[in-house]
Formats: sequence, C-alpha cells, structure tokens
Amino acid sequence: MDNLSDTLKKLKITAVDRTEDSLEGCLDCLLQALAQNNMETSENIQGSGTLQLFANLLTPQSSCTAKVANIIAEVAKNGEVFLKNFSAGDIFSFTPYLEHIVKERSPGGAVDKAFGCQPKEFMRIPCVDAGLISPLVQLLNSKDQEVLLQTGRALGNICYDSHEGRSAVDQAGGAQIVVDHLRSLCGRTDPANEKLLTVFCGMLMNYSNENDSLQAQLINMGVIPTLVKLLGIHCQNAALTEMCLVAFGNLAELESSKEQFASTNIAEELVKLFKKQIEHDKREMIFEVLAPLAENDAIKLQLVEAGLVECLLEIVEQKVNSEKEDDIAELKTASDLMVLLLLGDESMQKLFEGGKGNVFQKVLSWLPSNNHQLQLAGALAIANFARNDGNCIHMVDSGIVEKLMDLLDRHEEDGNVTVQHAALSALRNLAIPVINKAKMLSAGVTDAVLKFLKSEMPPVQFKLLGTLRMLIDAQAEAAEQLGKNVKLVERLVEWCEAKDHAGVMGESNRLLSALIRHSKSKDVIKTIVQSGGIKHLVTMATSEHVIMQNEALVALALIAALELGTAEKDLESAKLVQILHRLLADERSAPEIKYNSMVLICALMGSEPLHKEVQDLAFLDVISKLRSHENKSVAQQASLTEQRLTVES
Repeated sequence: MDNLSDTLKKLKITAVDRTEDSLEGCLDCLLQALAQNNMETSENIQGSGTLQLFANLLTPQSSCTAKVANIIAEVAKNGEVFLKNFSAGDIFSFTPYLEHIVKERSPGGAVDKAFGCQPKEFMRIPCVDAGLISPLVQLLNSKDQEVLLQTGRALGNICYDSHEGRSAVDQAGGAQIVVDHLRSLCGRTDPANEKLLTVFCGMLMNYSNENDSLQAQLINMGVIPTLVKLLGIHCQNAALTEMCLVAFGNLAELESSKEQFASTNIAEELVKLFKKQIEHDKREMIFEVLAPLAENDAIKLQLVEAGLVECLLEIVEQKVNSEKEDDIAELKTASDLMVLLLLGDESMQKLFEGGKGNVFQKVLSWLPSNNHQLQLAGALAIANFARNDGNCIHMVDSGIVEKLMDLLDRHEEDGNVTVQHAALSALRNLAIPVINKAKMLSAGVTDAVLKFLKSEMPPVQFKLLGTLRMLIDAQAEAAEQLGKNVKLVERLVEWCEAKDHAGVMGESNRLLSALIRHSKSKDVIKTIVQSGGIKHLVTMATSEHVIMQNEALVALALIAALELGTAEKDLESAKLVQILHRLLADERSAPEIKYNSMVLICALMGSEPLHKEVQDLAFLDVISKLRSHENKSVAQQASLTEQRLTVES
C-alpha cells in the first residue's frame, strides 16, 4: 500500500512534467496494483484525486495514452464488469452480459470470472465527474489500434448500467463514431481487428442496454445491417459472434428494429450459425435472438425459407425422450418457436403445403405423444394451421378432430390445463367453416367439450364457450339440444357474473344469446328463464361492443315473440324498457342497435306491465325523431314503430 501511495504521489508530479519514461513506470505500477486488488486500488486512485489527472493525459500524441485508457477501463470495472482486458494470445468468449460473466480462454484452460459483489456504479460516476468522457470519445478518432481497444473498453465499462455514463457518451457523440468504426472495419478478419470489433460491439451494448431511446438511436444510425454483416463475415470468431448475438437480442426487443432486421439476411445467418452449434448454451443464445425476431411476420417467412423449421424438428427428435433438464428446456424452446412461426399467415401456409407437408405431418404425430410439451405444441400448431377455411376443411376430413378429442380425453381428470386450452382452441378454429359444423357435431365434439364444464380454470372455460358457440352457429338442432341442457345453462348463468374474467363473462353471454337465436325454441327460452339468464341478456344489450349488443337484442326479441308471458317479470325487473329508451335516445348508438331496439319495443307491446312502462317513458318523442334518420332501415322502422305505439296508446 505504501508503494501505491508513493506511485500516486509520483504520478502527480510526472503528470505535470510529462516525462514519458517516468510516467510510463507509474502507469505500469498502477496496472499491477489494479490486477492485484482492483477495488482497493480504485478507491485510492479516486481518493488521491488522480482520476482528474487522467483527463489531461488522454492525448493522441502521448505514447502512454493506451495505458491511461487501460487504467480507466480497469477502474470502471468496479460494480459489475463486462469488457475484460485483452492480453496477447488470449481468446475470449463472451456469454450473455446480463449475467455479468466473462469467460476467458487461454491455452491453459478456461476460467469463469463473475463480477457483481461491488455496489453498482461504484467507480463509474466518479469517472464521469472527473471529465474523462470527452477526451476518451476524442480518442476514438485515433489511428492507433491499441488506443482504440483500451478506449472502447473504458467507455464500455463506464456505460455499463450507468445512466450518467451513457448520458455523457451520448452528449459527446461517442456512439456514432463507434458505429462508423464497425462499418469501416467490418471486412477485416485479422485477430487484432476482431478483438477491436468485439470491444466496440460490447461498448455499444453497454451503452444501450435496456434503454429504448439509445437503442432507437443506434437503429437510426444503421447499426443493424452492420452487425448482421459482421456475423456473416466473422462467424468463425466465437467472441465476436456471441457479441453480435447479444447485440441482436438487445435490439430485437424494440419494435422499430424489426423492419430493419427484415431488410437484411439475418434469418439466413442465424440458421447457418444454429446448424453449426452443438453446445446447449450456444443454441440457447441463438434462441433468445430468434424468439423476438420471429414475432415479425416477414422474418417468420424468412426463417422458414432459411430452413429453421427442419433444425427445430431435429432438436425435437433428439430430445423427446431425454430426462436431462437442459434437453427438456431445449425441447420446449424449439417446439414453442415452431408454434410462433405458424402465427404468420404466409409462413403457416408454406408449412401446411396443402396438408401434405412434412412439417404438418410431424406436428400431427405430436398429438398422441406422451410428452405434454409436444401435445401442447401439436395442439397449438393445429390451431394455427386452422386459420382459413381451406385448411380447416382438409384437417377435419383427414381425421384431426378425433385425434384432438382423444387428447382431451387423456387430460379430462386432473389434466394439463395448457393442453386442454390448446386442444379446445384447435377445435374452436376448426368449427368455423359452415361445412365442418355438422361433421364435428356428428363426431361427438359437443360431448367431448361438455366434459370440461366442471373446469374452474378461466382459460379452459373461455375456449370451451367459444367452441360451443362456433359449433351451434346456424345449427338449430344442436342449439336446441344444448339450450335444454340445464347443467350447461346454469353454468353459463354463473359465468355471466364472472366479473374477474371479462373474456369468460362475455363468451357466456354470447353463448346464452346464441342458444336462443339459433334454436328459436320455446323450451330453450324456458330453460334460460328458469335458470335466471334473462337479466344477463338485458345487461348484454348495454355492452360496449356493438356485436354483443345486437346479439342480445335479437335474442330478447325472440323471447318477446315466443315466450313473453314466461319472461315478463324478469324483463321488467331487469329494467329492459328503460335501457331501450336510453339506446334509442343515444346519438352514439349504431343504426342496427336502434333498429333492433324498435323491433323489440313492438314485441313487448303484448305485455301489459311492459306496455305501460313504454307509455310512461314517452317513447313516441324519441321515435318520431328517428323517422328522419339517415339510415333508411332505421327511418322505416321508426315509422312502423310510431304507428304501433300510436294504435296501442
């Protein structure tokens, strides 16, 4: 420690005299001290006021500049490090920097060094306060490769997790200079240049990590095409390749980056790199980049065309029977990514290949698998393939419905909720084409779905309701059969009050309405009245969604036309007439809502108490105004309703 104090005192004197030899000796002593005890040495450097001296020593003309920048880089490591020093002959492999780990590889073997025990920003803010950023940024214009290397390290470490460091580099214009360097040095593959490129990539990532505005700035500077080019040219360099992957993962989360990525050959480069990887960790890094990129439909298609799906299927084949934790995780990641690729219309259709594609056939084989993850991915894939009528019709004709029902049977008692949800999603989508409904009903889908009526899981409830609603659309017999099912109707009425689950509540209301609209059955209406469903249909008429309002009004009109006496008290207590008055008086109500409200008013005239409510609310005043409505159907119905009310009054 005495030697360090002496060195710091001597440095103050030589910094003024600018005696190169003496200065270099002092700097070497500091580097040695930092190597032995970084934190304590850094504290002494700060406490002695030496940091401020470094600003004047960072001059392009001095032969000591690189060492000064090196010392700053070492000091700025305190708090959590990313950019380690490079020494001759070492090869470096960078793991994801959010883990704060750097793996150094030397001929003697690999050693992991983790940092994070010191307080955040321990020495970074002092480096900013000492005025080091501006001279460091100016050194980025140097032609000396060692100066550039150490300067990049220093700026990268100062920026790491430090708002002050990033802000200072931003104001000094450092990012643009580094981006320009990456662009100009991109094509050179000598080891020294690749080390420099790796440090510059790391510096930009530390500069922009988890900062949307700085990431957007880099994107606007055109860094993405440069990084993709780097990946292609330097794919044999592990350190630089991993740094590019970290950079992609960092930038790909930003929505504005997707378009720029899509204009490059990123898909081709990533798939090419993926095929070479054997280690789980390396593939995991690529997966972390692929997932956010694959959210973009254009990139989905590019990845499919580049052969990613074949790679994913190969992983599934390799890992499906393994019990190793890493293999199970990789199987999940690969199958999840498969499903994600199917969310794009073009990529999905390309993989479907008229139902004869290899990928589609592989996915089908996942359904009867004993692996829950593959069952889930298989069902979700079917749901995604079932996004147009042609695909749905082909799949139903090829027997997929039976496979999905078998899967549901296997998960009926204490089953996997995610698999239940996925299988129901697939059945719902398959039931959309009119031609499929009767086929699915005769296959027994209704009974298979009703087994899950006891489920207490909202996601399963939601898909169950949607599947039944799709199945009974324009299917009078099926709608009547379900509508007379007291257990089902009582469950629907219960779920209509599930205020914590808006989706379940909405679908329950819609199915209740659909049972009436498609069956037009008095027995169904009686079952719904007896189960207390009328008040929910009246409430549904006030929904913020026009389609739900309309469905409710049509169902209520059928109730009034077919079983008004049975429903009269419930309609009265639900304040239906007041709600209709409000809908007709509200200028924001859609034309179809006004039209169906007037049709319903006419139907209610057969009830004495409801008729009296209509008279008391002076409906004629509201309806007479609608005779001049711009919508001809509304205007015509207003005239008819006015005549009816006038006769009845």
